[in-house]
Amino acid sequence: MRVRNLEKNKKMIKLIRTNASNQDFVNLVKELDAYLKVTDGEDHDFYNQYNGLEEIHHAIVLYKEDEAIGCGAFKDFESGVVEVKRMYVKPEQRGSGGASKILSELEKWAKEIGNKKCILETGDRQVAAVRFYHKSGYKRIPNYGQYAQMDNSNCFEKVL
Repeated sequence: MRVRNLEKNKKMIKLIRTNASNQDFVNLVKELDAYLKVTDGEDHDFYNQYNGLEEIHHAIVLYKEDEAIGCGAFKDFESGVVEVKRMYVKPEQRGSGGASKILSELEKWAKEIGNKKCILETGDRQVAAVRFYHKSGYKRIPNYGQYAQMDNSNCFEKVL
């Protein structure tokens, strides 16, 4: 496990590299799933089937002081490509740059282990997420894999 400490406004910000068995990660993902169940509406069951933690071996948890406030992960997609999954920041912490810190650390980690590209999917209903990925240098691509026929999916990639 690797820990990076960042000072901001005299409150300790810490990122840890972990995996899907980390209890703070699991708890944050439960919050994310509850949020997505509402925002995805009738499409939730379709998307949820692809959001299991079994294939996630690379996860980041963001802490402010000692509270887990955000997370993200990636899983192998194909040779040299990982899929970013389970990005979440608690609602009261949004707008503080936490998601950028998580995504940046995921990209750095993916590159360190030999990947050349990150891909991801987010839905039309996650308007802030779509803006965030554009702002973070991700480019829209045709929907891939299980999302190919989903009209409300937005797929992105970023070359590392």
